[in-house]
Amino acid sequence: MSEHRRKPPQGRGRRAAQPSPGRRAASRGADPSAYGSRAEARRAAQGGGGGRRRAAASGMAAGGGGRRAARASGKKRFIDYPRSDRDGLRRWIPSWKQILGTCVGFLGLLVAMAGVAYAMVEVPDPNAQAQQEKNVYYWADGKQMVVAGEGEHNRQIVPLTQIPESMQWAVIAAENETFYEDAGVDPMGIVRALGRMAMGGDTQSGSTITQQYVKNTYLDQSQTLSRKFKELFISVKVGAEKDKGEILEGYLNTAYYGRGAYGIQAAAQAYFGKDSKDLDASESAYLASTLNGPNFYDTEGGIGEQATKEKNIKRAEGRWSWTLDREVAIGRMTKAERAKYDEFPMPKRPKKSTELKGQIGYMVNLANNYITNDPDSGITKRQLEKGGYKIYTTFDRKKTDHLKAAIEKVKKANIDPKKRKVDKYVQFGGASVKPGDGAIQAIYGGEDATTHFTNNADYTGVQVGSTFKPFVLAAAMRDGVRDPDGPPTQGADSRTPVSPKSVYNGNNKVKLRNYNGSIWRNKEGKEWNQRNDGNQSYGDVDLRTAMKESINTPFIQLGMDVGLDKVRQSALDAGVNEESLPKNPTPTFSLGVSAPSAIRMANAYGTFAKSGVEAEPYSVRKVEKEGEVAFQNRKATTNAFDAAVADNVTDLLRTVVEDGTGSAAQGLGRPAAGKTGTTDGNKSSWFTGYTPQLATSIGMWRVNDQAKQQKFLEMYGVGGQKEIHGASFPAEIWTSYMKAALENSPVQQFPTPTPLGDKVYGDGASPTPTETPTTPTEEPSEEPTEEEPSETPSREPSETPSDDESCHPFDPKCKDEGDDGGTEGNGGGDQGQENGGGGGSTDPGDDEGQDEGSIFGNNGAAFRRE
Repeated sequence: MSEHRRKPPQGRGRRAAQPSPGRRAASRGADPSAYGSRAEARRAAQGGGGGRRRAAASGMAAGGGGRRAARASGKKRFIDYPRSDRDGLRRWIPSWKQILGTCVGFLGLLVAMAGVAYAMVEVPDPNAQAQQEKNVYYWADGKQMVVAGEGEHNRQIVPLTQIPESMQWAVIAAENETFYEDAGVDPMGIVRALGRMAMGGDTQSGSTITQQYVKNTYLDQSQTLSRKFKELFISVKVGAEKDKGEILEGYLNTAYYGRGAYGIQAAAQAYFGKDSKDLDASESAYLASTLNGPNFYDTEGGIGEQATKEKNIKRAEGRWSWTLDREVAIGRMTKAERAKYDEFPMPKRPKKSTELKGQIGYMVNLANNYITNDPDSGITKRQLEKGGYKIYTTFDRKKTDHLKAAIEKVKKANIDPKKRKVDKYVQFGGASVKPGDGAIQAIYGGEDATTHFTNNADYTGVQVGSTFKPFVLAAAMRDGVRDPDGPPTQGADSRTPVSPKSVYNGNNKVKLRNYNGSIWRNKEGKEWNQRNDGNQSYGDVDLRTAMKESINTPFIQLGMDVGLDKVRQSALDAGVNEESLPKNPTPTFSLGVSAPSAIRMANAYGTFAKSGVEAEPYSVRKVEKEGEVAFQNRKATTNAFDAAVADNVTDLLRTVVEDGTGSAAQGLGRPAAGKTGTTDGNKSSWFTGYTPQLATSIGMWRVNDQAKQQKFLEMYGVGGQKEIHGASFPAEIWTSYMKAALENSPVQQFPTPTPLGDKVYGDGASPTPTETPTTPTEEPSEEPTEEEPSETPSREPSETPSDDESCHPFDPKCKDEGDDGGTEGNGGGDQGQENGGGGGSTDPGDDEGQDEGSIFGNNGAAFRRE
């Protein structure tokens, strides 16, 4: 079809009828051959051909004829990827500009993220484990006794001032020589660690001291990516905010050095037996080596075949030498100083951890109680349990060992539960106190604090028997006996101080009287006839003889004449604690029905040894926390008795040792004073005595401390002896111990007593007494006409209770006083009444003939059995 016959295009209105710009352009002289053909030219010239056709035509007009020409003529993209000017695989290969830009962008993003993280991260509170410490207890000579406390780790935090510079620089030289210059992190070290972990290799920690400090103090020890990132950001923060000295101090106090030691102080003690401040440069270099892996650097060997003792020593010597060389390399030590350390500082062999075994547990518990019970300390039990304290005790290591050895020697030689059933459950307790000072120098609390939980040196409820009589004598000498014609309450002007020459009736079953001469009766109106040990009678005796032979009848009457309130005050003034004494004592109070501890008895006797100067017993000299004194014991003394009174008591107690029931103590070979004591039913025996330098109390009794219902048991037959008296095993132990404890101490003499008081005559004693018989006469024993009162006083007598019926011997409310009649000597009979009644209400002890209640009262009955 010819062109002129072609129909015109259908218009869309008037504008559609107009020739298109393309068509006009074509008609104005465009070369039709440029389009390749007339048809192509026609299509290109048609209006409304669209951008795509025009672009194609334009490309062809330019001679490109392809896709590349079309792209070149389009708008360029911001990120030309895939690359528009490349074909095939090359389109996907980025240009160097794109690579560089991507790296710069990524680094910028990392920096931005790090900035945000740094701004948002907060240094957490130190974890509890990092702050947990133990307490360190020291002997009286300043040497470490034990590390103990609630903390899981053996750690004692010390300030940087107590860590020698040699230790500080040894660690810096070996682990992080740029410590004082770096920002707290080692990026390359972290990258290496992350790379190793990501590839499944061995885990590695960050290398800087700051990172190690952060890990120990704020994080756990897990080897994970999340923990590494936390370590990184917290380390940066800590490095920017904390002083370098604080960081170093924290690291040295939290790092693990082996042998269970966390922190440099514990490590110094574990390896060299000294405080951290006393380490020299050679020892410091070795301890710095242990931080590289204590299992492989402990000279005693570690775990695994690669950690034998020989391999560890060789490895440790090499690391030690290298550390010293590193200190020279960084300028912290001269070559001349380095040359001094040519011998490896071999650490001490590790001690087997005893913690609280043996006597240590008793001493630690005693010290802890003293600290928390003293209002001046300001240290609560909870604070003490958190640890971190240095506790300097009064305990003498040698004396403690001697006391233990003396008791164990007697036990081994005499006590055999397999041979004698009665030897089972035998207990010993003892304590030594410095007279006039109160320092507790030694205790024996039992076989082992981890198995026997009651401290036998402290309160046990065991009655002390006739060792209480010196307090009656002191009251009579200081306060005097009352005027028989005066009222019950009398002042000093109505009283007559007694002299040792005063005379009392020493016969058996003497009828007890009030101070005014009237017969003492209980609430039921029954009399009390006091027995002597073995029912022996001695006639009229002076107080020296009564003390020497431990005769009961003179002392129970003397107590009535003076007044039991004065006797009680005398014991308190000497140093006995109030909790161990009955509030409303009965007449047998003078014979030792109270239960002061061995510590308190030793201290009270020490008052007499120091001419009447009393000092409260104490077990802690001072307590330190973080290098500061947290508590300092303030020794307080009082003049409890005039020197004349105390020295006269001592003089009579010397007679006990020289020619009386305590003659076993003569083996000490130096001046000594003391008193024996055995309680009713032979349930406890004591010897308490002293020299001018040392006062000691030794007790012995039987009790099953593992039983649910405990009770004191009789000791008849124990050790193959008919009875156990204070003159036997307790005196033997006392003598053996005191001889060893005072071996290197000079012999000291007691002061010469000055005369005091008047010679008085107790009721029934003649002003012209006959000479005391050298061999006491013995009266036939008469049994009480009534049944013996039960353990719990009542109006109705009961049978002897079974083995599981008893009050708890360690219950302070269970005074059990009637068990003790203050027996002593070699005979051993129960003290009691001839016609006296059994139960009754509490005796107010007003010593008048109108006493309310029996002699037993709520304090027990003299015949009460367990």
